[in-house]
Amino acid sequence: MEFNEVIKQRYSVRGFKDKPVEDEKLDEILKSAQIAPTAVNFQPFKIFVIDTEKNKDALLEIYNKDWFVEAPLVLGIAINKDEAWVRPWDGKSFGDIDASIVMTQMILTATDLGLGTCFIGAFNNEKADEFLDLDENMSAVLFTPLGYGDADPRENTQKSLDDLVVYL
Repeated sequence: MEFNEVIKQRYSVRGFKDKPVEDEKLDEILKSAQIAPTAVNFQPFKIFVIDTEKNKDALLEIYNKDWFVEAPLVLGIAINKDEAWVRPWDGKSFGDIDASIVMTQMILTATDLGLGTCFIGAFNNEKADEFLDLDENMSAVLFTPLGYGDADPRENTQKSLDDLVVYL
């Protein structure tokens, strides 16, 4: 699929078929995370591949939506706050930005492979950190279910470019 088609076809999938994700596709998605750009290439993240069947109850405590556990897998990404690059002049950590870039790259790769995903940021972070057994240096940032979509996109309107872009 051409890149522009991938970004046009990607949507937040909120329903999944009972069909496993092939290992080859999962590997390709994980490799796309490995090569994702991060600040100073520090790669301060860990990716968690979570089997929903084995972890359904815990996942529902993290994000309480039935469709979240319909997909065979959930991918989670956490950052190590001590390993993230910090901008020296104002102390801004790029860990969350790095995690977002990595998740975006995995989600776009999944779309290209015919799989559905949905960015999940509105989760219970305490339950997530506990489930992932993260120490105080690590923090869960994003999750996505991963599987074959079985739901149409929601109606979605976009702001105009005039509302979004400023030319200086």
